[in-house]
Amino acid sequence: MNLVREVWKKIDENGYVFTQEAELPFCPKCDRFLPDRFVEGKCPFCGYEGARGDQCDGCGRLLEPVKLIEPQCAICGTKPKVRAVTHWYFDLPKFTDQLLAYIGSNRQLPDNARNFSVNLLKEGLKPRPITRDTKWGIPAPFKGSDGKTIYGWFENVLGYVSATLEYFENRGQTDKWKDYWFEKDARTLYFIGKDNVPFHTLFLPALLLATHEGYNLPWNVSTNEFLTFKGQKFSKSRRLGIWIDEALQLFPADYWRYTLIAVRPETRDTNFTWEIFLEKVNSDLNDALGNFVHRTLTFLNRYFDGTVPDPGKLSEDDRRILRMARIRIERVGKNLENFRLQSALRGVISLSRLGNKYLNDKEPWKTIKTDRHSAARSLYISVQIVKAISVLIEPFTPFTSSDLRNLLNLPENIRWEDALTPIPPNHKIKEAKPLFHKIEASEEEIQDMLEKTVSASETVSFDEFSKMDLRIGKIVKVEPIPGAKKLLKLTIDIGSNQQRNAVAGIAEYYSPKELEGKQVAVMTNLSPRKVFGVNSEVMILAALDRKNTLALIQPDKSVETGSKIT
Repeated sequence: MNLVREVWKKIDENGYVFTQEAELPFCPKCDRFLPDRFVEGKCPFCGYEGARGDQCDGCGRLLEPVKLIEPQCAICGTKPKVRAVTHWYFDLPKFTDQLLAYIGSNRQLPDNARNFSVNLLKEGLKPRPITRDTKWGIPAPFKGSDGKTIYGWFENVLGYVSATLEYFENRGQTDKWKDYWFEKDARTLYFIGKDNVPFHTLFLPALLLATHEGYNLPWNVSTNEFLTFKGQKFSKSRRLGIWIDEALQLFPADYWRYTLIAVRPETRDTNFTWEIFLEKVNSDLNDALGNFVHRTLTFLNRYFDGTVPDPGKLSEDDRRILRMARIRIERVGKNLENFRLQSALRGVISLSRLGNKYLNDKEPWKTIKTDRHSAARSLYISVQIVKAISVLIEPFTPFTSSDLRNLLNLPENIRWEDALTPIPPNHKIKEAKPLFHKIEASEEEIQDMLEKTVSASETVSFDEFSKMDLRIGKIVKVEPIPGAKKLLKLTIDIGSNQQRNAVAGIAEYYSPKELEGKQVAVMTNLSPRKVFGVNSEVMILAALDRKNTLALIQPDKSVETGSKIT
């Protein structure tokens, strides 16, 4: 916080901050000025209906909240009123020429980030408000700005600097952070989605330039297009997507890491589906990579007592395979250096497919009976490829890399050069174990599994039950949850002018109209839990019989909302 305030004081002293009266949205129901992202409506440029007050996810343009068509408060849905208020502004247009020069000379920037930024500069930058009328946030440091806070994006991007500073201060190296931001050989790299391009290619560089202190500007902004879910952008605020805590209850982290990098939207939007997830895990991880590794280690265990054999003199075909493997290893490294993660990962799988084909061609399970030296050579070559994979896969699936190096009986510490260093003859490996397991489930079954994680029952003791705060609540609003077939979001009045959210898997039993207005039994003293991005704060009680009939627990006559169940 202190660094952010100091930077803005410096920018103000350098003459890039001014005050101006602005018309901003005020929600009469919430009784407050709305932050930009708390205003939603239609984009005035492309007509996208889910645009927010600071940016449109449809066309990517920067917006002003009062320019939205049919605006509404994202909290309560009320149409905001426009009120005049004085704010402090950053004179962004003054940096147009410097930003054009920076973007034009930065050869590392991907085309999507470069082209989008240049188009915004050509359209003409506008001064951007620095301050907001919110109770939370970093207090503005300007004279007369009491009660104002700094707008999120004007302090978020400075967090890169402050995080570096804090990291080294905590280690007693107070000035070490400056090496990363002022030494000319230092480079900063950012991985972002395309909706954050202007904040990293325009806002952050302009702020650093405005200090006149010689900060290093972003060296590269590796920009993804959108990864969509069922055709729509993943969105925490819109509750569209799969939440990581729920995902990890279904499948191991490396399954998700692999799939998300394999479908990384580097050049165009990519749609995530369960079909793609199953294909990547079952075909790539299990059948290609996992199968090659398991076959190689199993044959070594079976035919050579788990010892890497001496290959003797390699054949020309063996040397050719090693050359091909080296080329693919070097290509993976080059793709990583250029931040083409998807291509790099594809190269790892390509290496495992090369190994699989080599094993199939050499057939050591046959030659071990007729030509033991030939079987030794083929398994020696194969285990070198396995060793290389254990290194190359580490940036993508670190847990798998660790497991594989353990099976190979190799040290945990990994250097990239180790991929090209052969395992010597007579090295002892461990007993082969599968790295992956095939997912034997359909897309519909996985979706059901995901939703069942929401309502898994637990057994409790009498003492635990007596601690439960059970009350009568009234359902005042019911909404479907995007991306979920069985879940509904219930807004429940629990008395004393308090409302709580509940996420319940009852959409197949009740329609929203049937539920609104009902009194139900609820448990109120639960720790909030994110379910499909919704904060579920209370739990409704229901009964489910053997015929799969579900019924809510309700009082047999109307009682005061909030009444305690005893």
